[in-house]
Order: sequence, then C-alpha cells, then structure tokens
Amino acid sequence: MSKIEKGGRTISVQEAPLKHVLITKDVMMAEEAKSPLAFPPGDEVIVESDWRVALDMAEGADMMFLDLLAALREDHKIQGYEEFAEAKREHPLAAEVPLVLIAPPEDYILDFMAGWPNFVFAHLRRPVTAKIFRRASTWV
Repeated sequence: MSKIEKGGRTISVQEAPLKHVLITKDVMMAEEAKSPLAFPPGDEVIVESDWRVALDMAEGADMMFLDLLAALREDHKIQGYEEFAEAKREHPLAAEVPLVLIAPPEDYILDFMAGWPNFVFAHLRRPVTAKIFRRASTWV
C-alpha cells in the first residue's frame, strides 16, 4: 500500500494486482482485452468464451465482463443470458464479483431484455477497446 498526498490529505492506495474475467466469443474484443494497454501492468486477465467455465475461474476476481452475445444460446433470444444470470447469482465463486455487461451492437434485436436489482455493476456499449477496458479497470 502506498500513500498519496492530495489536497492536503494523505490517501492510502492499494497496489495489489487485480483479476479481471472477460466472457466473449468476439475475437477482436478478446484481442483488445489482451493488449498491454487494456489493464494495468501485473493485473491478471482471463478471456473465456464459455460462461460456465468463466464462472469457475472467477475465484478472487475483482471484475467480470460479459459480452451479452456470448451468453446467448440462440441468436436474438435472451434466454441464454437469463441462464447465465441465474447461474452467476448462485455460483459460490462468482456471485459477488461485480459484472460489467457489454451490450450487443445497436442494431441487434433481442426478443426481450431481463434485469435484476443490483445484478449489473456497469454497462458498456460496443466497440470495447483497450482504452475502455483500462478505464473500467479503475472502477474497483
């Protein structure tokens, strides 16, 4: 832990590396997340296409990013996202990890959209670049 002087006050800053989990099937988004510019040096970034596997890898994670399209079992049908949400809320490792939901493209039509109180920590629009991942890494 280090200390920073700010406005006449001393603030303690935690410097431990963070762990981020990204669930996506989008190759370009995965490459952006793996860029050295996307997260602070030393942070761990796990990119997984299967949300079931990602939930099991969430132990110690500080933030989870879900590309909504990666959760869908069938194109344009929200049911897959609902299954993800239920599984995450009940998962012993992932339940408490803040979720950042990455929206589908603006012109992508879903049959419905579901939500639960306090389930989504933040929401990102596409395209998600290394710069946006870097900003998001400061939210925790």
